[in-house]
Amino acid sequence: MKTRITEILGIEHPILLSGMSWVSVPKLVAAVSNAGGLGILATGPLSTDETRKAVHEIRELTDKPFGANASLLFPGARENAMVLLEERVPVINFALGKGDWIVKEAHKYGGKVLATVVNHRHARRAQDYGTDGLIVTGHEAAAHGGDATSLVLVPSIVSSVEIPVVAAGGFADGRGLAAALALGADGIAMGTRFANTKESPLHENYKRLTLEKQVYDTIYSTRFDGLGCRIMDTEGARKAVSMGLNLRKMVEALFNSKEIAAQLKLPYLKLFVGVLASGLKNAIQLAYMANAFKAIRSATEDGDVKKGVITLGQTIGLIDDLPSVSELVERTVKEAEESLKVAYSKANS
Repeated sequence: MKTRITEILGIEHPILLSGMSWVSVPKLVAAVSNAGGLGILATGPLSTDETRKAVHEIRELTDKPFGANASLLFPGARENAMVLLEERVPVINFALGKGDWIVKEAHKYGGKVLATVVNHRHARRAQDYGTDGLIVTGHEAAAHGGDATSLVLVPSIVSSVEIPVVAAGGFADGRGLAAALALGADGIAMGTRFANTKESPLHENYKRLTLEKQVYDTIYSTRFDGLGCRIMDTEGARKAVSMGLNLRKMVEALFNSKEIAAQLKLPYLKLFVGVLASGLKNAIQLAYMANAFKAIRSATEDGDVKKGVITLGQTIGLIDDLPSVSELVERTVKEAEESLKVAYSKANS
């Protein structure tokens, strides 16, 4: 199945792995790339040394194109992006910030850049400074989807830009891929679906829980990490949202931010002063994220269903098995081709 995005990225199938912290690790990234899609490494929780090591590990596991992301709002993200450029990662995906400098430097070695966007303004701006494609994230998505659903957001942005669009949010099978192509997209990105595969490091507690959930079993709130964020509906998630960022949580954020600084190998005092200097609004946002990082890690790595919180999308209600990545990609493509044939047949009957 060839589209503009497969041609640009040099991949076989128009299917991308979303970069999910603590889930999109080298083993899963390589599995998606080896299956003909594009695996994207999540660098959010990694130090620069860990990012470089992860890139090297991916290259040992696959000779196919792969990508890595940088969420520019996060501490250490700019430094990680610079590592990706130094390592000449084939595809860099940035979000939550201005990535014009990434585009400029990646293009020098022939790399490609995808911007994750949730609205028209950011989509057009990314196109203006030469981004090769967009990952357009609808409201159904895990974590930070847009205010509009994919069904209307994707075709709307497709009509306003000339570069390829990858649809994200609400896609978990071949029917979704066929629908995305019909909406004008050139491919799909899947996070929740790939998180629930054999190669995924997501804790088994949450994989089992996903199989029990329906499309209604998520929560969308700004009271988890400070942004509009979709999480699986669990005891820990409801508690986190109900508490928001009260005094107790502010104190917890101080301790959690120390943990994050140590994890990213960043000087804590420098990080703390930098956050305060960035203004009250940004400081509050980063306090939210410090607590969110702790909760997400507890879920993904430890499987804590009482205190942990996991960012999964509404497609949890479409998942009823835990296949290998290669099985998932193969059947998604096959189902998409069959769905398109059925749709064409219906339209011409």
